[in-house]
Amino acid sequence: MAVKESHTPQKLLGEDLLYYEQPLNERMRTFMRLAFLYRQFLYSDQIDSTWATRATIATLLEIMAILTRGDVRSEVHKELDLQIENLKKYKSRPEVDTGRLGTLLDNLILSRDEIDGVGTQFLKPLKDCEFLSSIQHRSSIPGGTCEFDVPEFNHWLRQPIERRQQDIEQWVNVVRPLCDAVTEMLWLIRESGESVDKTALNGMYQHRMRKDTSCHLLRVTLLKDNKLYPEISGSQHRFTIRFLEWSTVDARAVQTGHDIKFKLSIC
Repeated sequence: MAVKESHTPQKLLGEDLLYYEQPLNERMRTFMRLAFLYRQFLYSDQIDSTWATRATIATLLEIMAILTRGDVRSEVHKELDLQIENLKKYKSRPEVDTGRLGTLLDNLILSRDEIDGVGTQFLKPLKDCEFLSSIQHRSSIPGGTCEFDVPEFNHWLRQPIERRQQDIEQWVNVVRPLCDAVTEMLWLIRESGESVDKTALNGMYQHRMRKDTSCHLLRVTLLKDNKLYPEISGSQHRFTIRFLEWSTVDARAVQTGHDIKFKLSIC
């Protein structure tokens, strides 16, 4: 059985930098939300606490909600095909690290094969699980999963962490192929963008794309000790970045009047 090589982009980003991202199409919005929830799920699942397990289940239900809207599986498959074809174009270039390129291609092809393998009805085991359905039904009510509302859920939460994780592992395995594929593709898309020095005059930067440009997301990089944050709006054709000064939660952030140097990646 082939094993995919994992990537840890956090280690590559630099500890002294902050990254802000903006998806430029609906597919990327869905993928980034899914990857965000998957990271949150993996984090809370490792904590031996009933409250952490509650967070894990709540996040799993949110992942299910995203995957049941539209045909996300098909969108992931299309993006995998696109990335695989793009990478194959680099095979004949002499300056390319063929070993690393081969690994990337193998990872993406393996992800595509796994998604083919799960089929279109891959969510059926989760949808048919009465235990999860009862929690999902009550989750729409504020405080609806407290002990007197869902006694079975609260009894399960009192089981040893090993037992809880055993059940959770069974459930997450249903969505893992898609979540892993999305994580891999987002890493690749982020790495494809070249970071360029830019200046926002009086705190504002505007950019118009070339007509032949195909891009998925924007990445704005600032030093970690910066007191500003960017507000990004736009589309695949043009976008605007405004740098806002933040003071407290009681005061509205305002656009700075200073010129701001930052790095921009169009991925």
